[in-house]
Amino acid sequence: MLTFEQKQKIIESFPQLAKKEISLNRVNYHFEGSLHEKTIVVEKLHPNGNGFVYVGDLLKYQTEANDKGLVNIRDYNESEVREIVEDAIFYLSEDPDQPIEERWRSKEGTTIELVYEKRSWNVYFQQNLEESFGTREAAVSYLKEEGFNKE
Repeated sequence: MLTFEQKQKIIESFPQLAKKEISLNRVNYHFEGSLHEKTIVVEKLHPNGNGFVYVGDLLKYQTEANDKGLVNIRDYNESEVREIVEDAIFYLSEDPDQPIEERWRSKEGTTIELVYEKRSWNVYFQQNLEESFGTREAAVSYLKEEGFNKE
């Protein structure tokens, strides 16, 4: 388990986050560039190593997040802390009304779309939802396994 100081060092390597001390020697880290009401990325980081990262409704963390969209990072290692903070910043940076769309084509000429909408990566064939993924990496891996390449 990382120490409080180690977690702070990782979190403070993100220049978009602002540290705000709160009660009981805990700290919050705010993302003022958030496109949402929520600005706290790291909440109640405590000297005992406990702390929470806001991931909202990201599918990638649905089994770990509580009903407020928070994931406890107490037992996270360095790469896990870095990844979840990056994901949280991305989550709060995106405009939920602006989907990302990509076209993918197979060797046979079949075209499908990969669309990022409502916090998930969805694969559509002729406007029908075929698959849904929590990360772009998982969706791209699936498409490549199925023989598709990005146009």
